[in-house]
Amino acid sequence: MKTIKKVIVNRVIGLYLGIFILALLIVGRILQLQIVQGEELRQKSEELMLKYITIEPNRGDIYATGGKRLLATSVPYYEIRMDLNSSAMDDSRFRSGIDSLSICLSKLFRDKSHATWKRELTRARRDAKRYYLIRRQVSYQQLQELKEFPIFRMGQYKGGLIAIQSNRRVHPHQMLAARTIGYLSKGESGNVVGIEGAYDHYLSGVRGVRLMQKTAGNLWIPLRDANEVDPKNGYDVITTIDVDIQDVAENALLKQLSRHKAHHGCAVLMEVETGCIRAIANLTIDENGGYNESYNYAIAESTEPGSTFKLAALIAALEDGFVEPGDTIDTGKGSVRYYDQVIKDTRKGGHGRISVQEAFEVSSNVALSKIIYENYKGKEEAFIERLYRMHLNEPLGIEIRGEGQPMIKYPGDELWSGISLPMMSHGYEVRMTPLQVLNLFNAVANDGCMVKPRIVEKIHYYGRTVRQFDTEIIDPSICSKQTLEKIQAMLEGVVERGTAKNLSNENFKIAGKTGTAQIANEKYGYKIDSKVSYQASFAGYFPAENPKYSCIVVVNSPSSDVYYGNLVAGPVFREIAKKVYATSIDLQESLNVKMARASSLTTTTPSEKQHDPPAEKPDLIPYSKNGHMQELNSVLGALQIPFKGEAEQDWVITKKEEGHIQLEPLTVHENLVPNVKEMGVSDAVYLLENAGLRVTVQGRGKVLEQSIPPGSRFEKGQKIILTMSFS
Repeated sequence: MKTIKKVIVNRVIGLYLGIFILALLIVGRILQLQIVQGEELRQKSEELMLKYITIEPNRGDIYATGGKRLLATSVPYYEIRMDLNSSAMDDSRFRSGIDSLSICLSKLFRDKSHATWKRELTRARRDAKRYYLIRRQVSYQQLQELKEFPIFRMGQYKGGLIAIQSNRRVHPHQMLAARTIGYLSKGESGNVVGIEGAYDHYLSGVRGVRLMQKTAGNLWIPLRDANEVDPKNGYDVITTIDVDIQDVAENALLKQLSRHKAHHGCAVLMEVETGCIRAIANLTIDENGGYNESYNYAIAESTEPGSTFKLAALIAALEDGFVEPGDTIDTGKGSVRYYDQVIKDTRKGGHGRISVQEAFEVSSNVALSKIIYENYKGKEEAFIERLYRMHLNEPLGIEIRGEGQPMIKYPGDELWSGISLPMMSHGYEVRMTPLQVLNLFNAVANDGCMVKPRIVEKIHYYGRTVRQFDTEIIDPSICSKQTLEKIQAMLEGVVERGTAKNLSNENFKIAGKTGTAQIANEKYGYKIDSKVSYQASFAGYFPAENPKYSCIVVVNSPSSDVYYGNLVAGPVFREIAKKVYATSIDLQESLNVKMARASSLTTTTPSEKQHDPPAEKPDLIPYSKNGHMQELNSVLGALQIPFKGEAEQDWVITKKEEGHIQLEPLTVHENLVPNVKEMGVSDAVYLLENAGLRVTVQGRGKVLEQSIPPGSRFEKGQKIILTMSFS
């Protein structure tokens, strides 16, 4: 009995001892986990259940001048996926809703039949797909519709709907000033182009940080945390670009490039007093023979400007007192030799003996080369210093990156030679960008004051101005008042009597200079396979009586036999000037006031007046695009263009009749596609997007065709393609 009792006691003791040892081990393990590995394990647990995510801010918008018309904005797009293996999505819910969901998806996206959608979704359900792709690039309006579809309306957990947002940068006016507006590439190359790149530090905003927690359903939900940082949205950039003037410049340039099958060209319109760039168009031919904005030639392409540079050469000679406009110079038979270089005039047989003013007006290479060579030979530094004092060797420092470097070489430089002076006199052996050339002409128009061109007016944050960019003066006077008056008269003479007389018009004066330059290839010189390529240009300002705008047009490598600046580039300048003048009330009023003051200083007797023949009244009734009634009413009334028709609707159709413009109502019905034919791109896009359509524009000019016929029913977010008058 004692033996049995002892055995039992030993077993109990052993059991308790085992339990005690096990308890010690457990306590030891707990202590190890808490003290030794505790911090590490807690960190791993938090990594699995908690994470900080970066919250991207909304990128700021880019606006045209005035801050009302968008040039670039960010639009949210979504990648739609479906969790078909969600634990909350039971088979009965799926079976009861799959038919309706398939029909809805087929109607929304119009890419597959409802039977195909049903078959693919059923297969994905069977394969337990948790991240099945439904559609990429889904708009916000389409997402809102998706959320109301069967199954999806139950939300992400029960309905399996997953929407991944990303923002896409869009240009509401399509290609309008696209290269100047630019883009920002966040990839490996890190390209920054145009305003998007130059002002990225304002536009990009500041990222935020948020703590997220993982739930049982594998969903991440935000947690309020003391360390959470809200994102700060980007600032808005208000540019100097005027959309209407930009549209005019691009269409005028496109028309002329297409006519002459030129490789590329640019046009820049700048406000004389402020340096604000109101339009900057750059077009390059593509492989299909069309034109697009792929390079900012106006800012980046530094070339030999040709005869437009004669302005700088003649300013130097006038300032140094070597010539006067009335002095004469013998151009002989139109050619002159300097060492092994022969300089010729375009007119066969030459101009003979002509005045300095006439030489400038007819763009005589021989005359200008003689003026500069004969007066500066032996004192070449004096000529170059004059050019330097006009800041022609300095980049403008415009905000947009990639400005071409000007090149005005100095005597003693490696490339200086005995023919450098005569070659530089008419725009060779120097290099400048179109904008740098324009800035010289702008200074002449601005009474000698050279201002820095600018493309941005101000920075806004929720409508409040946080930075204002004012006019920056480079030089208050590039030359004397006497020289300025002489050179201004010569520039007017170019259009009145000289190489650009085809640009003159009755309403206002244009002053400027033509340029035609052979294009040099560093390897082959000025000829490739016995062919010479040309660059045609015209730079000037208007109205010459009271300059408001300066403008330059450059057309590179026209393929036809016509390549002179007055015939290739000049018509673009003329069209821009005429249309800007016709739509600028302030410009006309200021010019009328100045002309009235000038006429009051002259007297005419009644007898003289009665013998003046009555001027033939030109047809001033322009063609007008269809558009907004209030705007057309205001413009036509201010320009005193007769019009008839009192349309009560907001939108009207315009017709040019004999002696007036007829306005007829354009009715816009809700849920029906508006008729935007014959409208400009701005009005057409505004009207269609307000109706709920997504607009794609092909070309520029006015609307010729619309992919959805007027009066058709449509669904919100449906895409419509507008074909414009110029491809």
